[in-house]
Amino acid sequence: MAGRFPDAARSGKVLGRSVARLEDGPLLVGQGRFIDDVSLAGQLHMRVVRSQHAHGRIISIDSGAARDVPGVVAVWTGETIADVPPIDFRDAAAEALKPYRQPALAQGIVRYVGEPVAVVFAENPYVAEDAASLVAVDVDELPPLMSASDVPCEFASGLSTEPLVLENSYGDLDAAFARATHVFELDLSIGRHSGVPLEARGCLAYYDAASDVLELYGAAKVPHRTRDNLARILGRTPTSVHLKECHTGGGFGIRGELYPEDVLASLAALRLKRPVKWIEDRREHLMAANHSREQRHLIRAAVDAEGRVLGFADEFFHDQGAYVRTHAARVPDLTIGMLPGAYRVPAFRATAHFRLTNKTPAATYRAPGRFEGTFVRERLMDVIASKLGIDRIEIRRRNLFAAGELPHARGLSALGTDVVFDAADYPRVLEKILAHVGWEKMQHDIKSRRAKGELVGVGLGCFVEKTGLGPKDTVHVGVDEAGAVEVLTGGASLGQGFETAMAQICAEALGVDYRRINVVHGQTDRIADGVGAHASRATVLTGSATHVAALALRAKLLDAAAELLQAPAASLDIVDGEVVKRGNESGPSIALGRLAALKGRISAEGTFTTSHMTYPFAVHLAQISIDKEIGAVKVERFAVAYDIGRAVNPMMIEGQIQGGYAQGLGGSLYEEFLYDANGAPLSVTLADYLMPSSCEVVDVEMLVLEDSPTDRNPLGIKGAGEAGVSGVGAAIAGAIDDALQSSGAVTRIPVTPARLMDLLNVMARNSGPSRRS
Repeated sequence: MAGRFPDAARSGKVLGRSVARLEDGPLLVGQGRFIDDVSLAGQLHMRVVRSQHAHGRIISIDSGAARDVPGVVAVWTGETIADVPPIDFRDAAAEALKPYRQPALAQGIVRYVGEPVAVVFAENPYVAEDAASLVAVDVDELPPLMSASDVPCEFASGLSTEPLVLENSYGDLDAAFARATHVFELDLSIGRHSGVPLEARGCLAYYDAASDVLELYGAAKVPHRTRDNLARILGRTPTSVHLKECHTGGGFGIRGELYPEDVLASLAALRLKRPVKWIEDRREHLMAANHSREQRHLIRAAVDAEGRVLGFADEFFHDQGAYVRTHAARVPDLTIGMLPGAYRVPAFRATAHFRLTNKTPAATYRAPGRFEGTFVRERLMDVIASKLGIDRIEIRRRNLFAAGELPHARGLSALGTDVVFDAADYPRVLEKILAHVGWEKMQHDIKSRRAKGELVGVGLGCFVEKTGLGPKDTVHVGVDEAGAVEVLTGGASLGQGFETAMAQICAEALGVDYRRINVVHGQTDRIADGVGAHASRATVLTGSATHVAALALRAKLLDAAAELLQAPAASLDIVDGEVVKRGNESGPSIALGRLAALKGRISAEGTFTTSHMTYPFAVHLAQISIDKEIGAVKVERFAVAYDIGRAVNPMMIEGQIQGGYAQGLGGSLYEEFLYDANGAPLSVTLADYLMPSSCEVVDVEMLVLEDSPTDRNPLGIKGAGEAGVSGVGAAIAGAIDDALQSSGAVTRIPVTPARLMDLLNVMARNSGPSRRS
């Protein structure tokens, strides 16, 4: 791939091309630098003692035996750090949520299995782990609350386990239901699961007393936001806290948030005056890192005689787990704001019960709120079609916004911004994927296979994604005496190809080889502000700021060269890193490095600001078969059509979609955090938390479309980080229904083999002796 577009690469004309990624070299030869590869002289190792009880009052913590172990430097409990405030939200949040924030160590009460109750610091990790096992925690157990659908109870004195009820609406919903010809309702659930990155969490904290600077290695996703939050907790200025990003073995929304362990390691570095390292093991990750997804929806639809939706009314219960972490109520907020999807839905109301239980706290996971909402909405659309005897495709055609109806202000908000869909053609995307898969032939083949006794079906999910969260981003671009270009950003790289995308955008605007561009990110001491890589924002926001900065630098370079070449700046161009006269590339020229040597380093800053996100549209389509003897679902084909607006690097977009599909597949068929009645987690190893392997993940058929560039940024681009996730559950659930010839049969995901066997058995009992094979 490296030599695929050599001439284009040198000229800088690489935007929209699948050029080779810049960041992969060290990773492919084993020279990556992950957090466990970073060590400092004299470092201590931290081991967390975690609660073995889901709910209870701490009677005592006996750490004497642990302190006596040779090599143990300190043992802390909640009393040791009682002066440290709880972990704050990284964005503004409802005041009502503040009492529910998590302390770094439990303060008198434990609320979930895995909660940190004590921490051991030792000379090596093995001593720390052995000593941690000697810490005795005596707990007076309390009844655990294990379902968000149950009646709320007391969290603490005067506080309920339902701290917040969110509601948002538009239109006259009562009138919609009053004039409806049909009303349909469903009770739907999404199981608790989350991201399981190849690299678990970790950090290394170091305090430089000479400069009074605290450094934290292992930052990811939102380094500047985490820096600010950590500084507030520790009572320091943000400029005295430096976060350093390493290579990151996957993020997916759950890596890079500020967790108790990050606070503990940082505080220990300050108090013990030695570097402190913590590396999470897989069992810890599955019980302590953010969970996500668990919601139960009671949704109703008002529909006219032709199958056009008049209104949705949804009440849902969001299982937040034991505490409210850094994301606050972001997930249910997103669920509400994006639930109507790409359909007109003239009237809408959603009520979210934000409830705490005695489970691991929950937060965002790739496509938060949209995976859940798309499953709910598309289940409802399938049932409407079936009950009215209308084809599933036709019901969507009748309800999708037409191209002439966009842009459209939805009347809802998400992530603090109004949902205003940008220009697009949703029906055209639907028709393109149907043509790609050969819909009519697919239906004919499925019918033939069913006649032979096979259980096979196809389902689809349509959704609008949200990308490019503002409000702004700033980038610095400069050229040094060697002619190398540096792009300095407040962004973050989680393996998504951030460096390559920024280099391509810069190269296109500047006129240099993208391979000579160094993209700096995740270093809070290099750039004052940044909002990282989340909400599918990096390419849109940071990319647009890079474009603005590169154009500003280009103008400065041409002005500087104009004086030396004795030519108007407007008559000059930059080609392959040299300033030349347009139409006379063989004439007088000057290399950018030489220009910088004569004039000094030349740099420019670019800021991009936006008031609205961009909203790409997508369709997911799944064809599955069922082994009715064991309840196994096999995905035979999976296709995605996604209108990206304008693609910076199509190959990387395809990679995002393929990876997102794998995670969506896990949440649809395999992955789920289960608990027993006492609150003990049952999914704390990869033997119990089932994940799809390469055997289950088919190659996704992709249509990366550039039909509708947005007018909300100078490049016309929309994000793609969550493009492969949001519709998977909906498409697979619809395909299972189709295979069973029972619309609305799937009401809960993941559809595990056990659940599918139960469903098959119920259908067999209901159909009696005449049941079709």
